[in-house]
Amino acid sequence: MRYRRPQLKGGTFFFTVVTHERRPFLCEPRNIAVLRESFRKVMTAHPFTIDAIVIMPDHIHALWTLPAEDGDFSRRWSLIKSGFTRSCDDMCKGVLTASRIARKQQAVWQHRFWEHQIRDEEDFARHVDYIHFNPVKHGYVKTPVDWPHSSFHRFLRQGKYPVNWGFAPMEFDPSVGNE
Repeated sequence: MRYRRPQLKGGTFFFTVVTHERRPFLCEPRNIAVLRESFRKVMTAHPFTIDAIVIMPDHIHALWTLPAEDGDFSRRWSLIKSGFTRSCDDMCKGVLTASRIARKQQAVWQHRFWEHQIRDEEDFARHVDYIHFNPVKHGYVKTPVDWPHSSFHRFLRQGKYPVNWGFAPMEFDPSVGNE
């Protein structure tokens, strides 16, 4: 049985995309630049809105809204991942597995990704908070403001969070997020 992803045109989705074998290379400065460029190119050809995002060393959490006439987020992720892989430092590619050598693919990303369709404003807000608190959850920083690879800073500038948001420990419902 093949998994069939939803194709809701104009939908909003939460995603978790993970590096192959959870290798922690995404936050290297050159790789951040390559990842941003890959997103930019795909967004130019296949528009969508990044509502919230955090880039962690070994995974990405993102919340996207697709255009009203399009629901194909899988194609966008495929293009982002392949664009990054083609441009990525050889350091981030690591060792190729035998099956990937046979298929001539670089072992940069896990083959699949996880998605969740956002149901309502409350679900949206819970996932935005989860994204922005993720670096604290993983112990990389003490507060979300200290993590540079996050849309948290945009939310702070827009007044959507108080300056001290995320300073206290937070608990999330198990239905929010996926790692």
